[in-house]
Amino acid sequence: MKISCVIPAFNEAKNIVKVVSDVRPYVAEIIVVDDCSSDNTAQLATAAGATVLRHPINRGQGASLQTGNDYALEHGSDIIIHFDADDQFLASEIPEMAAPIISGQADIVFGSRFLKKKSQLPFLKQQLLLPLARIFNRLFLGLKLSDPQNGFRALNRQAAQAIKISNREMAHATEIQAKAQAAQLKIKEISVTVLYHEFGQKFSGGLKIVKDLLIHKIIK
Repeated sequence: MKISCVIPAFNEAKNIVKVVSDVRPYVAEIIVVDDCSSDNTAQLATAAGATVLRHPINRGQGASLQTGNDYALEHGSDIIIHFDADDQFLASEIPEMAAPIISGQADIVFGSRFLKKKSQLPFLKQQLLLPLARIFNRLFLGLKLSDPQNGFRALNRQAAQAIKISNREMAHATEIQAKAQAAQLKIKEISVTVLYHEFGQKFSGGLKIVKDLLIHKIIK
Protein backbone atom coordinates (compact mmCIF):
# COMPACT_ATOMS: atom_id res chain seq x y z
CA MET A 1 0.00 0.00 0.00
CA LYS A 2 1.57 3.25 -1.15
CA ILE A 3 1.22 6.22 1.20
CA SER A 4 2.11 9.63 -0.21
CA CYS A 5 2.25 12.97 1.58
CA VAL A 6 1.23 16.19 -0.16
CA ILE A 7 2.76 19.34 1.32
CA PRO A 8 1.68 22.71 -0.13
CA ALA A 9 4.43 25.28 0.38
CA PHE A 10 4.81 29.01 -0.16
CA ASN A 11 8.02 30.70 0.97
CA GLU A 12 8.77 27.98 3.54
CA ALA A 13 12.56 27.86 3.15
CA LYS A 14 12.90 28.17 6.93
CA ASN A 15 10.91 25.00 7.63
CA ILE A 16 10.74 22.79 4.55
CA VAL A 17 13.91 20.73 5.09
CA LYS A 18 12.91 19.79 8.64
CA VAL A 19 9.33 19.00 7.61
CA VAL A 20 10.41 16.78 4.70
CA SER A 21 13.00 15.03 6.88
CA ASP A 22 10.45 14.42 9.64
CA VAL A 23 7.83 13.04 7.24
CA ARG A 24 10.14 10.80 5.20
CA PRO A 25 10.16 7.74 7.54
CA TYR A 26 6.38 7.45 7.43
CA VAL A 27 5.51 7.61 3.72
CA ALA A 28 6.66 6.22 0.37
CA GLU A 29 6.74 9.59 -1.39
CA ILE A 30 6.67 13.24 -0.36
CA ILE A 31 5.13 15.64 -2.87
CA VAL A 32 5.90 19.28 -2.18
CA VAL A 33 3.80 21.67 -4.26
CA ASP A 34 5.71 24.95 -4.42
CA ASP A 35 3.15 27.70 -4.98
CA CYS A 36 5.44 30.12 -6.84
CA SER A 37 7.65 30.87 -3.85
CA SER A 38 10.05 33.79 -4.12
CA ASP A 39 12.63 32.03 -1.92
CA ASN A 40 14.45 28.71 -2.43
CA THR A 41 11.74 26.46 -0.98
CA ALA A 42 11.65 24.29 -4.11
CA GLN A 43 15.40 23.74 -4.26
CA LEU A 44 15.63 22.88 -0.58
CA ALA A 45 12.70 20.46 -0.81
CA THR A 46 14.29 18.72 -3.79
CA ALA A 47 17.62 18.42 -1.99
CA ALA A 48 15.81 16.97 1.03
CA GLY A 49 14.39 14.19 -1.16
CA ALA A 50 10.89 15.38 -2.04
CA THR A 51 9.23 15.29 -5.42
CA VAL A 52 8.63 18.97 -6.17
CA LEU A 53 5.84 20.35 -8.36
CA ARG A 54 5.89 24.08 -9.07
CA HIS A 55 3.08 26.48 -9.88
CA PRO A 56 4.22 29.23 -12.28
CA ILE A 57 1.90 31.67 -10.48
CA ASN A 58 0.65 31.77 -6.91
CA ARG A 59 -2.64 29.85 -6.87
CA GLY A 60 -3.34 29.28 -3.18
CA GLN A 61 -3.24 26.37 -0.77
CA GLY A 62 -6.40 24.68 -2.01
CA ALA A 63 -5.12 24.63 -5.59
CA SER A 64 -1.77 23.29 -4.38
CA LEU A 65 -3.48 20.40 -2.60
CA GLN A 66 -5.44 19.53 -5.74
CA THR A 67 -2.23 19.57 -7.80
CA GLY A 68 -0.65 17.21 -5.29
CA ASN A 69 -3.69 14.93 -5.18
CA ASP A 70 -3.74 14.65 -8.97
CA TYR A 71 -0.05 13.74 -9.08
CA ALA A 72 -0.37 11.22 -6.26
CA LEU A 73 -3.32 9.48 -7.92
CA GLU A 74 -1.52 9.35 -11.26
CA HIS A 75 1.47 7.71 -9.57
CA GLY A 76 -0.36 4.94 -7.75
CA SER A 77 -0.94 6.31 -4.27
CA ASP A 78 -3.41 4.34 -2.15
CA ILE A 79 -3.46 6.85 0.73
CA ILE A 80 -2.73 10.57 0.49
CA ILE A 81 -1.73 12.52 3.59
CA HIS A 82 -2.19 16.32 3.61
CA PHE A 83 0.46 17.99 5.76
CA ASP A 84 1.44 21.63 6.27
CA ALA A 85 4.90 23.03 5.49
CA ASP A 86 5.12 25.34 8.52
CA ASP A 87 6.23 22.66 11.03
CA GLN A 88 3.03 22.86 13.09
CA PHE A 89 2.09 19.19 12.75
CA LEU A 90 3.85 16.11 14.14
CA ALA A 91 4.97 13.69 11.43
CA SER A 92 4.95 10.92 14.05
CA GLU A 93 1.13 11.14 14.01
CA ILE A 94 0.90 10.18 10.31
CA PRO A 95 0.47 6.44 11.10
CA GLU A 96 -2.47 7.33 13.37
CA MET A 97 -4.07 9.27 10.51
CA ALA A 98 -3.62 6.41 8.06
CA ALA A 99 -4.67 3.60 10.40
CA PRO A 100 -8.49 3.99 10.07
CA ILE A 101 -8.14 3.90 6.28
CA ILE A 102 -5.87 0.86 6.32
CA SER A 103 -8.31 -0.99 8.60
CA GLY A 104 -11.30 -0.06 6.40
CA GLN A 105 -13.00 2.09 9.05
CA ALA A 106 -12.74 5.30 7.01
CA ASP A 107 -12.30 6.70 3.52
CA ILE A 108 -11.15 10.06 4.86
CA VAL A 109 -9.71 11.03 8.24
CA PHE A 110 -9.70 14.59 9.58
CA GLY A 111 -7.37 15.81 12.30
CA SER A 112 -8.84 17.76 15.19
CA ARG A 113 -7.34 20.08 17.81
CA PHE A 114 -10.40 19.66 20.04
CA LEU A 115 -10.38 16.00 21.03
CA LYS A 116 -8.03 14.23 23.48
CA LYS A 117 -4.74 15.92 22.64
CA LYS A 118 -4.38 19.53 23.68
CA SER A 119 -3.02 22.10 21.26
CA GLN A 120 -2.05 25.52 22.54
CA LEU A 121 -4.38 27.53 20.33
CA PRO A 122 -4.07 31.29 19.93
CA PHE A 123 -6.80 32.95 22.00
CA LEU A 124 -8.64 34.48 19.02
CA LYS A 125 -8.76 31.17 17.19
CA GLN A 126 -9.92 29.20 20.21
CA GLN A 127 -12.52 31.60 21.56
CA LEU A 128 -13.91 33.24 18.43
CA LEU A 129 -12.82 32.20 14.95
CA LEU A 130 -13.09 28.42 15.23
CA PRO A 131 -16.33 28.39 17.27
CA LEU A 132 -17.90 30.70 14.66
CA ALA A 133 -16.64 28.41 11.89
CA ARG A 134 -18.19 25.37 13.61
CA ILE A 135 -21.53 27.18 13.92
CA PHE A 136 -21.37 28.18 10.24
CA ASN A 137 -20.60 24.60 9.20
CA ARG A 138 -23.52 23.20 11.18
CA LEU A 139 -26.07 25.79 10.03
CA PHE A 140 -25.15 26.08 6.37
CA LEU A 141 -23.47 22.76 5.54
CA GLY A 142 -24.80 20.31 8.14
CA LEU A 143 -21.27 19.42 9.26
CA LYS A 144 -20.71 18.32 12.86
CA LEU A 145 -16.94 17.83 12.87
CA SER A 146 -15.14 19.51 15.77
CA ASP A 147 -12.34 21.22 13.80
CA PRO A 148 -13.41 23.10 10.65
CA GLN A 149 -9.96 24.41 9.69
CA ASN A 150 -7.34 21.70 10.13
CA GLY A 151 -4.94 20.91 7.30
CA PHE A 152 -3.85 17.50 8.61
CA ARG A 153 -5.96 14.80 6.93
CA ALA A 154 -5.73 11.46 5.12
CA LEU A 155 -7.68 10.28 2.06
CA ASN A 156 -7.91 6.94 0.30
CA ARG A 157 -8.06 6.78 -3.50
CA GLN A 158 -11.85 6.81 -3.54
CA ALA A 159 -11.96 9.99 -1.46
CA ALA A 160 -9.25 11.76 -3.46
CA GLN A 161 -11.04 10.92 -6.70
CA ALA A 162 -14.43 12.03 -5.37
CA ILE A 163 -13.28 15.36 -3.93
CA LYS A 164 -12.12 18.01 -6.37
CA ILE A 165 -10.97 21.09 -4.48
CA SER A 166 -12.29 24.23 -6.16
CA ASN A 167 -11.63 26.81 -3.42
CA ARG A 168 -8.04 27.92 -3.90
CA GLU A 169 -7.58 29.55 -0.51
CA MET A 170 -8.23 28.70 3.14
CA ALA A 171 -11.92 27.81 2.83
CA HIS A 172 -10.85 24.61 1.07
CA ALA A 173 -10.70 22.86 4.47
CA THR A 174 -14.45 23.16 4.97
CA GLU A 175 -15.06 22.43 1.28
CA ILE A 176 -13.25 19.09 1.64
CA GLN A 177 -15.36 18.19 4.68
CA ALA A 178 -18.60 19.14 2.91
CA LYS A 179 -17.73 17.20 -0.25
CA ALA A 180 -16.73 14.15 1.78
CA GLN A 181 -20.14 14.18 3.42
CA ALA A 182 -21.96 14.78 0.12
CA ALA A 183 -20.13 11.82 -1.45
CA GLN A 184 -21.24 9.64 1.49
CA LEU A 185 -17.66 8.72 2.31
CA LYS A 186 -16.83 6.99 5.58
CA ILE A 187 -15.52 9.84 7.76
CA LYS A 188 -13.50 9.65 10.95
CA GLU A 189 -12.03 12.42 13.09
CA ILE A 190 -9.01 11.84 15.32
CA SER A 191 -7.04 13.95 17.74
CA VAL A 192 -3.84 15.58 16.49
CA THR A 193 -1.31 17.96 17.98
CA VAL A 194 -0.76 21.41 16.51
CA LEU A 195 2.25 23.46 17.60
CA TYR A 196 1.97 27.20 17.08
CA HIS A 197 5.36 28.83 16.52
CA GLU A 198 3.84 32.15 15.53
CA PHE A 199 0.51 33.24 16.94
CA GLY A 200 -2.28 34.80 15.09
CA GLN A 201 -4.62 34.31 12.26
CA LYS A 202 -5.98 37.80 11.81
CA PHE A 203 -9.69 38.31 12.33
CA SER A 204 -9.87 39.55 8.73
CA GLY A 205 -8.51 36.18 7.61
CA GLY A 206 -11.36 34.41 9.39
CA LEU A 207 -13.89 36.72 7.81
CA LYS A 208 -12.44 35.99 4.37
CA ILE A 209 -12.92 32.27 4.93
CA VAL A 210 -16.58 32.84 5.82
CA LYS A 211 -17.00 35.09 2.76
CA ASP A 212 -15.47 32.43 0.50
CA LEU A 213 -17.76 29.78 1.95
CA LEU A 214 -20.85 31.92 1.50
CA ILE A 215 -19.96 32.66 -2.12
CA HIS A 216 -19.26 28.99 -2.75
CA LYS A 217 -22.55 27.98 -1.14
CA ILE A 218 -24.56 30.51 -3.17
CA ILE A 219 -22.88 29.61 -6.45
CA LYS A 220 -23.23 25.89 -5.91
